[in-house]
Amino acid sequence: MLPPIAALRQQLHTPGSHERLLDEVLQRARAPAAAHVFTAWFEAEARAAARAADAARAGGQALPPLAGLPVSVKGLFDVAGHVTLAGSQRLRGAPPAAQDAAVVARLRAAGAALLGHSNLTEFAFSGVGLNPHHGTPRNPADAALARIPGGSSSGAAVSVALGLAVAGLGSDTGGSIRVPAALCGLVGFKNTAARTPLAGAFPLSHTLDTACAMTRCVADCITVDAVLAQQPPLALQPRTLAGLRLALPQTLVLDALEAPVAQAFDRALARLSAAGARIVPQALAEFSEIADINQPGGLSAIEAWATHRQAMQTDRAAFDPRVASRIALGEGVSAADYIALLQRRQGWIDRVRARLQGFDAYVCPTVPLLAPALQPLLDSDEAFFSTNRLLLRNTFTTNFLDGCAFSLPCQAPGDLPVGLMLAAPGGQDAALAATALAVEAALAG
Repeated sequence: MLPPIAALRQQLHTPGSHERLLDEVLQRARAPAAAHVFTAWFEAEARAAARAADAARAGGQALPPLAGLPVSVKGLFDVAGHVTLAGSQRLRGAPPAAQDAAVVARLRAAGAALLGHSNLTEFAFSGVGLNPHHGTPRNPADAALARIPGGSSSGAAVSVALGLAVAGLGSDTGGSIRVPAALCGLVGFKNTAARTPLAGAFPLSHTLDTACAMTRCVADCITVDAVLAQQPPLALQPRTLAGLRLALPQTLVLDALEAPVAQAFDRALARLSAAGARIVPQALAEFSEIADINQPGGLSAIEAWATHRQAMQTDRAAFDPRVASRIALGEGVSAADYIALLQRRQGWIDRVRARLQGFDAYVCPTVPLLAPALQPLLDSDEAFFSTNRLLLRNTFTTNFLDGCAFSLPCQAPGDLPVGLMLAAPGGQDAALAATALAVEAALAG
């Protein structure tokens, strides 16, 4: 496990320390526990970045924020000279990327040692994290039972949870950062989508996709977000929990919680309340409208069909069948129905923003269940699809809102990971980050 970025930077002060860190990380990355985490390595580039950081420190130069620190890159972001597989087998013969994706270029400029392409659900279309082409990384939270890592940013999450990276660059379309962060015991930050560019990222839904990252703590998410957004770190107004107002939705997000999730969430709310936060139940009945508005097919399926329609018609057998079946939901949707969906969604966003006025965030479990066992989901389509719906149910409320959200670990020490989600309408990233820092401190006790 790697310490937070600020602490790690202080430790890396002796000659050659960045390259030694990289050597340690690469050695651990080849252990059985890290199987299927990466689908490609950028070792030469990572070593060059580590050596550049060591040379800059030896020369007394100021180091950029991620100088020589290992970062994983979700395999749907272009990295110059490497093929962007996006979790597929169909793209193996594609030409290498001619240039870095915008956010990858920003990580590189910040000095990051980019380790490799991390594994993901094919074309990022699932919250479970399974991949039949490249294997599925095992969730490190349970040594006794193989559990899913969550998706679609599965390798990103496991790379951070195993201490192979200080941050995992990923994407979040319906929860693909926050779901694996919750299941693996990490912090995931889905920023407002417009904050970070998607140029050079293989799309799932251009309406919903967000380029963002997961780390071990809120402060690290803020550091990485500033790099990805190419802006100064979010301007935070320090705050305490006293007077914090959190809306607790009563619709959808508290349904069918597994007992350990409900218990961890209730303990977390009790701790926040004891520290002065006001937890205010709110109906937010609009959440029950999402499934009806997001039809026919859903934004992700409609826009994914637009991307993949030719390959789906000529080479469907090359797709993960479960991914292909979801993409196919977008087939035949008319332009009129698509435009109507977008218009209804905007009206919904306006109404929910009005409901949330006066609150610092809304709070709910990130996902309603613990990380399920892996094998039953490999064996059964029915189990897979029902689990996928549950995993994405709560997180998707924020994507549909075009909002921002954090997932924070809230389980008791020694328990399997449980995520607490704090979410707000779009554009409130700085205020939400300040809230998340205060909540994180209270949950840490």
